Amino acid sequence: MTNKKRRQGGWRLSGRRAGHLFLISAAAFLVLAQPAATQRPANDRILVVPFENAAHEPRLHWLSEASAVLLGDELRARGLPAISRDDRVRAFEDLHLPVDATLSRATVIKVGRLVGASEVVVGTFAVDGDTLKVEAHAIRVDVGRLEPTVADRAPLTDLFAAFRRIASRLAPDSRAPAYSSAYPPLTSFENYVKGLVADTPAAQAKFLEGAIKLLPGYDRAELALWSVRSGLADHVSALAAARAVSSSSPLFRRARFLSGISLVQLKRYDEAFTTFKALTDDAAGADKSVDLAAAWNNLGVIQIRRGSTPETGTPTFFLTKAAEASPGDSDVLFNLGYAYLLDRNTQGATYWLREAVRRDPSDADAHFALAAALQSSASDVEAGRERELARRLSSRYEELERRAAAERMPVPKGLERIRTDPEKPAGGGPDAAVSTSAQQDQRDVVKFHLDRGQRLYEREADADALSELRRAVYLSPYEAKAHLLIGRIHLRAGRPQEAVNALKISIWSEDTVAARVALADAYLKLQNPTAARVELERALALDPNSAEAKRMIAAIK
Repeated sequence: MTNKKRRQGGWRLSGRRAGHLFLISAAAFLVLAQPAATQRPANDRILVVPFENAAHEPRLHWLSEASAVLLGDELRARGLPAISRDDRVRAFEDLHLPVDATLSRATVIKVGRLVGASEVVVGTFAVDGDTLKVEAHAIRVDVGRLEPTVADRAPLTDLFAAFRRIASRLAPDSRAPAYSSAYPPLTSFENYVKGLVADTPAAQAKFLEGAIKLLPGYDRAELALWSVRSGLADHVSALAAARAVSSSSPLFRRARFLSGISLVQLKRYDEAFTTFKALTDDAAGADKSVDLAAAWNNLGVIQIRRGSTPETGTPTFFLTKAAEASPGDSDVLFNLGYAYLLDRNTQGATYWLREAVRRDPSDADAHFALAAALQSSASDVEAGRERELARRLSSRYEELERRAAAERMPVPKGLERIRTDPEKPAGGGPDAAVSTSAQQDQRDVVKFHLDRGQRLYEREADADALSELRRAVYLSPYEAKAHLLIGRIHLRAGRPQEAVNALKISIWSEDTVAARVALADAYLKLQNPTAARVELERALALDPNSAEAKRMIAAIK
């Protein structure tokens, strides 16, 4: 998992992201000369950048985001698995890019590499009177080659058809689209998009409510309004928005999932349980807009919070179902280990919490819980190591210790993580791609992935390097060099906080000058020169002749 999760009291909330420049991660386009089914590897991605407003007219600002929304819709309609707008916004935020900047071609290619895209689509639009002119082209990320431009010209009122034609020209051999519903009126769609990119929640809500007023039953606007209301902690209004989606809508399962989240927030656990259970019960033949593992996970969380009996289903029962459905989801694995620990089943807790930290070594709460499980099973030395790593990774470690002591539990209540995103996380986790062989020594496999990751890092193929290094870490969770390289990749990508986490693990595993200097660099990027100086002084204690440490500490002075 490349993106770093935000955790607040066990909840993962993505929040509102404004601006007109976002990322879409999805499966790559076909090689245009041949059919899609035989040409596109399953792990390819496409990055769609909202089109540039060529005339820089403020009144047309909304069309920049509309371009990305419509193109994504059209690609999905043709069987190309372009992922949701929410996911592309998250990817953009995780890369710490300015949301309202126009990216250069070189930056677009770099971003494409960072998110593992094989192609990037960029474009421009302009409006001359009532006529919309659109140009788009793909860029092959691996070679930086610009594909031929495709263009369309149509009345502005024919906006939807214009992007349908653009998509068909970008991928001429894709299947004919199957549309489940008609496009909304243009005025309603304009309000919807303006609601997505408005600067404040109040403005967002005003535009989205305007879109719904113009088109009652506008399901996408209702779900966007749910997000705004949830971000404001107005869960009553959020629930009303989700429940406004008709049972005949293609978005009904997603809306039902989101209504379950609102019910949990309102502590209406019985209704929430019924809601998520219905999603798992009618999963056969259902659309894939809701990840089954997310529903099973949330059932387990509800049982932790409201209490359970064998008749109603224990938390570990539902969370085991979630782990079976999504074996690479570190949050599900954490929840399962945590549930076992609350039941004082230290053997089960230790197993699943180990699996959680294998998939996300920077997860401080998982290290903390694993330390508690190991301590309960009298593995004092290993428990101490995990406790020390948790302390390094999290500033709230002592608070968790105090809460656990006050509650007379190995871990405090409230650490469970509910899934607020109904869609399955991108990627299968590091274990999905780890090379294994019963005859091959694991250490050799770790070295293979580590060496390959370093070579890719040196070639600045960071997405592929990160994949290899995560495989090494999956097999050997405290491989210092792998964490050092992961930290450097995060630094190069502009993710200093993620770099800090990786570099702390590297130093904890093996204290080196290189890791200390890289950690100082990360602290400087986080505007924390005091912490940077401490790391540089420690680097100089290890090697008084380190030229890089001397240079950086002189610059701080």
